[in-house]
Amino acid sequence: MAKIVPLPTRAFGAEPGQPDVPALAGWIADHRGTAADLLAYLLDRSLAPQLEAGITDPCAGGLFCRDRVLGQLTGLNKKQDTATGEIDTEGTALAEDAAMLAAQKKNVWCALPAPHTLGITDAYYDDEGEWGEALADAYRRIMRDMRDAGIGGHVLVCKQADEEEIAALARPNVFFFVPGATKVDLGTLMECQRVVAVTPARLSDVFDLANEYELHRLIVTDPDNDAIRQALSHLDPDQVTVGGYCTDAEDPDAYWAALVKSAVYHK
Repeated sequence: MAKIVPLPTRAFGAEPGQPDVPALAGWIADHRGTAADLLAYLLDRSLAPQLEAGITDPCAGGLFCRDRVLGQLTGLNKKQDTATGEIDTEGTALAEDAAMLAAQKKNVWCALPAPHTLGITDAYYDDEGEWGEALADAYRRIMRDMRDAGIGGHVLVCKQADEEEIAALARPNVFFFVPGATKVDLGTLMECQRVVAVTPARLSDVFDLANEYELHRLIVTDPDNDAIRQALSHLDPDQVTVGGYCTDAEDPDAYWAALVKSAVYHK
Protein backbone atom coordinates (compact mmCIF):
# COMPACT_ATOMS: atom_id res chain seq x y z
CA MET A 1 0.00 0.00 0.00
CA ALA A 2 1.38 3.42 -1.00
CA LYS A 3 2.49 5.69 1.80
CA ILE A 4 1.21 9.30 1.77
CA VAL A 5 4.10 11.68 2.44
CA PRO A 6 3.58 15.39 3.16
CA LEU A 7 5.46 18.14 1.34
CA PRO A 8 6.38 21.47 2.94
CA THR A 9 4.19 24.47 2.19
CA ARG A 10 5.19 28.08 1.67
CA ALA A 11 3.09 31.23 1.45
CA PHE A 12 3.87 34.27 -0.68
CA GLY A 13 1.33 36.55 0.97
CA ALA A 14 -2.37 37.21 0.58
CA GLU A 15 -4.88 39.86 -0.43
CA PRO A 16 -7.47 39.76 2.37
CA GLY A 17 -9.84 42.43 1.04
CA GLN A 18 -11.52 45.24 2.93
CA PRO A 19 -13.14 44.35 6.27
CA ASP A 20 -16.59 45.34 7.43
CA VAL A 21 -16.70 48.13 9.99
CA PRO A 22 -17.65 45.99 13.04
CA ALA A 23 -14.81 43.52 12.40
CA LEU A 24 -12.25 46.31 12.05
CA ALA A 25 -13.56 48.20 15.08
CA GLY A 26 -13.47 45.08 17.23
CA TRP A 27 -9.93 44.26 16.16
CA ILE A 28 -8.70 47.79 16.87
CA ALA A 29 -10.36 47.67 20.30
CA ASP A 30 -8.57 44.41 21.06
CA HIS A 31 -5.25 46.01 20.06
CA ARG A 32 -5.66 49.30 21.91
CA GLY A 33 -2.30 50.73 22.90
CA THR A 34 -0.59 49.55 19.70
CA ALA A 35 -0.32 51.11 16.23
CA ALA A 36 -3.58 49.44 15.20
CA ASP A 37 -5.00 50.71 11.90
CA LEU A 38 -6.51 49.27 8.73
CA LEU A 39 -3.18 48.17 7.26
CA ALA A 40 -2.14 46.48 10.50
CA TYR A 41 -5.49 44.70 10.53
CA LEU A 42 -5.03 43.48 6.96
CA LEU A 43 -1.54 42.24 7.77
CA ASP A 44 -2.89 40.32 10.73
CA ARG A 45 -5.74 38.87 8.63
CA SER A 46 -3.35 37.85 5.86
CA LEU A 47 -1.32 35.79 8.35
CA ALA A 48 -3.86 34.31 10.76
CA PRO A 49 -5.46 31.76 8.36
CA GLN A 50 -2.00 30.50 7.37
CA LEU A 51 -1.07 29.85 10.99
CA GLU A 52 -4.39 28.12 11.58
CA ALA A 53 -3.88 25.88 8.53
CA GLY A 54 -0.32 24.98 9.53
CA ILE A 55 1.57 26.47 6.58
CA THR A 56 5.21 25.46 7.00
CA ASP A 57 6.64 28.84 6.00
CA PRO A 58 3.96 31.53 6.40
CA CYS A 59 4.17 35.02 4.90
CA ALA A 60 1.98 38.00 5.80
CA GLY A 61 1.40 40.97 3.54
CA GLY A 62 0.86 41.40 -0.17
CA LEU A 63 0.21 44.07 -2.76
CA PHE A 64 -2.18 45.77 -0.34
CA CYS A 65 0.91 47.06 1.53
CA ARG A 66 1.49 49.62 -1.24
CA ASP A 67 0.14 52.54 0.79
CA ARG A 68 2.33 51.56 3.76
CA VAL A 69 5.45 51.59 1.58
CA LEU A 70 4.50 54.89 -0.05
CA GLY A 71 3.89 56.34 3.40
CA GLN A 72 7.54 55.79 4.30
CA LEU A 73 8.99 57.23 1.09
CA THR A 74 9.88 60.92 0.94
CA GLY A 75 10.45 62.98 -2.19
CA LEU A 76 7.07 62.06 -3.68
CA ASN A 77 4.03 63.94 -4.82
CA LYS A 78 1.74 61.23 -3.48
CA LYS A 79 -1.40 62.59 -5.11
CA GLN A 80 0.24 62.15 -8.50
CA ASP A 81 2.50 59.17 -7.64
CA THR A 82 5.47 61.13 -8.91
CA ALA A 83 9.01 61.53 -7.58
CA THR A 84 9.63 65.27 -7.29
CA GLY A 85 12.67 65.16 -4.99
CA GLU A 86 15.35 62.87 -3.67
CA ILE A 87 13.90 59.55 -2.55
CA ASP A 88 14.47 58.76 1.11
CA THR A 89 12.63 56.99 3.92
CA GLU A 90 11.02 58.21 7.12
CA GLY A 91 8.87 56.76 9.88
CA THR A 92 8.65 53.37 11.56
CA ALA A 93 5.23 52.06 10.51
CA LEU A 94 6.55 49.02 8.64
CA ALA A 95 9.01 48.19 11.42
CA GLU A 96 6.10 48.32 13.87
CA ASP A 97 4.13 46.04 11.55
CA ALA A 98 7.10 43.66 11.47
CA ALA A 99 7.29 43.56 15.28
CA MET A 100 3.56 42.76 15.45
CA LEU A 101 3.95 39.90 12.97
CA ALA A 102 7.06 38.53 14.65
CA ALA A 103 5.18 38.40 17.95
CA GLN A 104 2.74 35.99 16.28
CA LYS A 105 5.31 33.85 14.48
CA LYS A 106 9.06 34.08 15.00
CA ASN A 107 10.97 34.89 11.79
CA VAL A 108 7.78 35.07 9.72
CA TRP A 109 8.27 36.60 6.28
CA CYS A 110 6.39 39.58 4.88
CA ALA A 111 5.31 40.27 1.29
CA LEU A 112 5.60 43.78 -0.12
CA PRO A 113 4.85 45.10 -3.59
CA ALA A 114 8.03 45.15 -5.69
CA PRO A 115 9.24 48.69 -6.53
CA HIS A 116 7.97 48.60 -10.11
CA THR A 117 4.43 47.80 -8.93
CA LEU A 118 4.17 51.06 -6.96
CA GLY A 119 3.44 52.93 -10.17
CA ILE A 120 5.70 55.88 -9.36
CA THR A 121 7.01 57.99 -12.23
CA ASP A 122 10.27 59.90 -12.02
CA ALA A 123 10.17 63.68 -12.46
CA TYR A 124 13.36 64.42 -10.53
CA TYR A 125 16.37 62.21 -11.35
CA ASP A 126 16.00 62.24 -15.13
CA ASP A 127 18.28 59.20 -15.25
CA GLU A 128 16.80 55.71 -15.27
CA GLY A 129 19.76 54.07 -13.53
CA GLU A 130 19.99 56.70 -10.78
CA TRP A 131 16.23 56.61 -10.26
CA GLY A 132 16.18 52.81 -10.00
CA GLU A 133 19.07 52.77 -7.54
CA ALA A 134 17.46 55.45 -5.35
CA LEU A 135 14.26 53.41 -5.09
CA ALA A 136 16.19 50.18 -4.50
CA ASP A 137 18.22 51.85 -1.75
CA ALA A 138 15.02 52.98 -0.02
CA TYR A 139 13.67 49.42 -0.19
CA ARG A 140 16.88 48.04 1.28
CA ARG A 141 16.54 50.36 4.28
CA ILE A 142 12.87 49.54 4.79
CA MET A 143 13.49 45.79 4.59
CA ARG A 144 16.51 45.98 6.91
CA ASP A 145 14.47 47.87 9.52
CA MET A 146 11.73 45.25 9.29
CA ARG A 147 14.21 42.39 9.72
CA ASP A 148 15.72 44.19 12.70
CA ALA A 149 12.20 44.25 14.17
CA GLY A 150 11.95 40.48 13.96
CA ILE A 151 10.80 39.15 10.59
CA GLY A 152 12.89 36.66 8.67
CA GLY A 153 12.76 38.03 5.14
CA HIS A 154 10.65 39.46 2.33
CA VAL A 155 8.70 38.31 -0.67
CA LEU A 156 8.54 41.01 -3.34
CA VAL A 157 5.37 40.52 -5.39
CA CYS A 158 5.97 41.47 -9.02
CA LYS A 159 3.97 42.13 -12.16
CA GLN A 160 6.92 40.89 -14.19
CA ALA A 161 10.55 39.99 -13.53
CA ASP A 162 12.52 43.25 -13.75
CA GLU A 163 16.16 42.34 -14.37
CA GLU A 164 17.69 45.51 -12.91
CA GLU A 165 15.42 45.46 -9.88
CA ILE A 166 16.23 41.83 -9.15
CA ALA A 167 19.96 42.44 -9.51
CA ALA A 168 19.74 45.39 -7.10
CA LEU A 169 17.67 43.69 -4.41
CA ALA A 170 18.42 39.96 -4.67
CA ARG A 171 19.50 38.57 -1.30
CA PRO A 172 19.08 35.21 0.49
CA ASN A 173 16.32 36.85 2.56
CA VAL A 174 14.51 38.40 -0.43
CA PHE A 175 12.36 36.29 -2.77
CA PHE A 176 10.93 37.62 -6.02
CA PHE A 177 7.49 36.20 -6.75
CA VAL A 178 5.76 36.71 -10.11
CA PRO A 179 2.27 35.16 -9.83
CA GLY A 180 1.72 34.92 -13.59
CA ALA A 181 5.33 34.34 -14.61
CA THR A 182 6.04 33.66 -18.28
CA LYS A 183 9.01 31.63 -19.49
CA VAL A 184 10.91 34.90 -20.01
CA ASP A 185 10.12 35.95 -16.43
CA LEU A 186 11.27 32.58 -15.13
CA GLY A 187 14.57 32.84 -16.99
CA THR A 188 15.19 36.29 -15.52
CA LEU A 189 14.38 35.04 -12.03
CA MET A 190 16.59 31.98 -12.35
CA GLU A 191 19.60 34.11 -13.21
CA CYS A 192 19.60 35.32 -9.57
CA GLN A 193 17.45 32.85 -7.62
CA ARG A 194 18.16 29.18 -7.11
CA VAL A 195 14.61 28.72 -5.84
CA VAL A 196 11.69 29.60 -8.11
CA ALA A 197 7.90 29.56 -7.79
CA VAL A 198 5.93 28.36 -10.78
CA THR A 199 2.36 27.50 -11.72
CA PRO A 200 1.62 23.96 -12.91
CA ALA A 201 1.17 25.26 -16.46
CA ARG A 202 4.80 26.51 -16.52
CA LEU A 203 6.53 23.43 -15.11
CA SER A 204 7.88 22.36 -18.50
CA ASP A 205 9.38 25.84 -18.97
CA VAL A 206 11.25 25.55 -15.67
CA PHE A 207 12.61 22.13 -16.58
CA ASP A 208 13.84 23.51 -19.91
CA LEU A 209 15.52 26.43 -18.14
CA ALA A 210 17.08 24.12 -15.55
CA ASN A 211 19.40 22.94 -18.32
CA GLU A 212 20.81 26.46 -18.37
CA TYR A 213 20.38 27.69 -14.79
CA GLU A 214 21.04 26.00 -11.45
CA LEU A 215 17.85 25.05 -9.60
CA HIS A 216 17.96 24.04 -5.93
CA ARG A 217 14.25 24.01 -5.11
CA LEU A 218 10.99 24.26 -7.01
CA ILE A 219 7.86 25.74 -5.43
CA VAL A 220 4.72 24.69 -7.30
CA THR A 221 1.85 27.11 -6.63
CA ASP A 222 -1.68 25.73 -6.27
CA PRO A 223 -0.80 22.31 -7.67
CA ASP A 224 -2.99 19.33 -8.40
CA ASN A 225 -1.76 15.73 -8.07
CA ASP A 226 -0.51 15.67 -11.65
CA ALA A 227 1.62 18.79 -11.12
CA ILE A 228 3.23 17.28 -8.02
CA ARG A 229 3.94 14.04 -9.88
CA GLN A 230 5.47 16.02 -12.73
CA ALA A 231 7.69 17.99 -10.35
CA LEU A 232 8.82 14.81 -8.60
CA SER A 233 9.68 13.18 -11.93
CA HIS A 234 12.45 15.76 -12.31
CA LEU A 235 13.44 16.57 -8.71
CA ASP A 236 13.86 14.78 -5.40
CA PRO A 237 11.07 15.21 -2.82
CA ASP A 238 13.28 17.38 -0.63
CA GLN A 239 13.56 19.84 -3.54
CA VAL A 240 9.80 20.34 -3.99
CA THR A 241 7.53 22.66 -2.00
CA VAL A 242 3.87 23.58 -2.46
CA GLY A 243 3.26 27.33 -2.58
CA GLY A 244 0.29 29.63 -2.27
CA TYR A 245 -0.75 33.25 -2.66
CA CYS A 246 -4.30 33.75 -1.47
CA THR A 247 -6.48 36.15 -3.45
CA ASP A 248 -9.71 34.64 -2.11
CA ALA A 249 -10.88 37.34 0.28
CA GLU A 250 -14.15 35.49 0.92
CA ASP A 251 -12.75 32.28 2.37
CA PRO A 252 -8.98 32.37 3.02
CA ASP A 253 -9.31 29.65 5.68
CA ALA A 254 -10.55 27.21 3.05
CA TYR A 255 -7.83 28.24 0.60
CA TRP A 256 -4.93 27.59 2.98
CA ALA A 257 -6.48 24.41 4.37
CA ALA A 258 -6.89 23.07 0.82
CA LEU A 259 -3.29 23.98 -0.01
CA VAL A 260 -1.98 21.98 2.96
CA LYS A 261 -4.23 19.06 2.00
CA SER A 262 -2.85 19.10 -1.56
CA ALA A 263 0.80 19.06 -0.40
CA VAL A 264 1.35 15.30 -0.44
CA TYR A 265 2.72 12.60 -2.68
CA HIS A 266 2.44 8.83 -2.69
CA LYS A 267 5.59 6.86 -2.01
